[in-house]
Amino acid sequence: MKYDNQWRHYLMMLLVISSAAAASEVGSGNVHIPTTLEGPFEPVTRRFDPALRRGSDDLPMDHPRLKKKVTGMTPEQVALALSAAPTSVWVSWITGDAQIGSDVKPLDPSSVASEVWYGKASGNYTSTQKGVAAVYDQLYPFEGLQNYTSGIIHHVKLEGLIPGAKYYFKCGDSSIPAMSEEHSFETMPPVSPNMYPSRIAVIGDLGLTSNSSTTIDHVMRNDPSLVLMVGDLSYANQYLTTGGKGASCFSCEFPDAPIRETYQPRWDGWGRFMEPLISRVPMMVVEGNHEIEPQVAEITFKSYSTRFAVPSEESGSNSSFYYSFNAGGIHVVMLGAYIDYNQTGIQYTWLKEDLSRVDHNITPWLVAAWHPPWYNSYSSHYQEFECMRQEMEALLYEYKVDIVFSGHVHAYERMNRVYNYTLDPCGPVYITVGDGGNIEQVDVDHADDPGKCPSPGDNMPEFGGVCHLNFSSGPAKGKFCWSRQPEWSAYRESSFGHGVLEVINSTYALWSWHRNQGAYKEDEPGDQIFIVRQPESCMPVLKEESGPPQVQAGNEVATLSIKSAWLLLSIFSLVIFRIW
Repeated sequence: MKYDNQWRHYLMMLLVISSAAAASEVGSGNVHIPTTLEGPFEPVTRRFDPALRRGSDDLPMDHPRLKKKVTGMTPEQVALALSAAPTSVWVSWITGDAQIGSDVKPLDPSSVASEVWYGKASGNYTSTQKGVAAVYDQLYPFEGLQNYTSGIIHHVKLEGLIPGAKYYFKCGDSSIPAMSEEHSFETMPPVSPNMYPSRIAVIGDLGLTSNSSTTIDHVMRNDPSLVLMVGDLSYANQYLTTGGKGASCFSCEFPDAPIRETYQPRWDGWGRFMEPLISRVPMMVVEGNHEIEPQVAEITFKSYSTRFAVPSEESGSNSSFYYSFNAGGIHVVMLGAYIDYNQTGIQYTWLKEDLSRVDHNITPWLVAAWHPPWYNSYSSHYQEFECMRQEMEALLYEYKVDIVFSGHVHAYERMNRVYNYTLDPCGPVYITVGDGGNIEQVDVDHADDPGKCPSPGDNMPEFGGVCHLNFSSGPAKGKFCWSRQPEWSAYRESSFGHGVLEVINSTYALWSWHRNQGAYKEDEPGDQIFIVRQPESCMPVLKEESGPPQVQAGNEVATLSIKSAWLLLSIFSLVIFRIW
């Protein structure tokens, strides 16, 4: 059938109206949720409640959530991760007992199979896939320090999966037999501008405290389909190799330690702690400074690199420190801040090639994540990774990254759209969520508070150069710190918590941040905003456009109820059916 341009126009307008109406109502009843189109916003600070504790101690290793519950070669610490495409998923687990002492002997990875049975019906496993196994050592060349060798760590890549489908699986070695209990997961939706994961949980600096438990309990209640973990996971390096009590400040508590020690069994406790969530929901990780973990022969990141499967080969990075993947219509880039990020380095070259391949007609949303924030108004880690910003920010701006997630600072902060410290409607929305609950406590001081501006030497990066600067324009011109909350800082709050990103369509995404303190109610987030893409006014480097033109909805339609929008769509569908 043929219909004229007028009907095509009506179709586009009704679709836009329905999108805007849905966006104004999602998750909020009739409460108005602002959009980034209304920004930039006046800065808001919600200060820490002094009646609350700033943090808590770690859970002990004999806590039920950390204690080993299986014996022999039965799998534990089962975890899922995405591949670069929705047709593949990584399954990981650990078998055997880790060892710690002055003289440890590694287990033999070939002594047990890496096998996954899976299928689309519970108990009916129609496919089998085998993978690889490894162990790692954490060795210290100092007298009196305890060495560690891990259990056998297995990674199996399941391929040929159907996007948007549910699968059931068991993992282990069927010949012993030593298979896990049954788990299940759902694959990501197809890569499409019209398909998105239902909820993406974003967590940073989690640790293993009672606050960490609250965070994970809240995340599970939100029922995400994907977890982004933006660095600093177990905080095993807050301990001596002999274990004991962890420290909120390692150098303060253990000034005579010959090296930044770790108690590696905390990693095993963390894997057990996370298993109820990440054995059914894929978790994508990026390294933080607490994953560096130096040991003999200047080896670093050994635990992080061995324990987690990431799509490094699939995304062409061939590095566990940076990679990319698709989740429906979202392209996600995870970047490494503790390896070379200079424009002459291989990470930068890979990033440029990866971004150049993004087709915004297929994956409209572009999300990036790394551990230390570039934009940060807290005293802690202030301007710490300014060098990385100077090297990479222009590239991310050129390719129109929509949202950036970071951690490192143990508090929450959301920025107005910004580029090069200047408010810019085409800049990304930077969000810091380093408030997962770790032992180092909540950060409460702001660099603009009286007497709280750090000196340039206070925040030295654990990798890279030092590029601290005084601002060259604006209200803080000539100064290292602002005298009030910076204009690019939209909202900040000192509280533990986590965030949830719900991408609604190719234009609207709902960001909600939930604080841990106080009574938790899913319908009352601490901070909430619709992040709105503006492809018609912020054009990225694109492949040739295809498909119908984008139509920008006016703000006046944003107050329509979702029922009205669906009624309009229903009427229009009937009209089209009659014409067809």
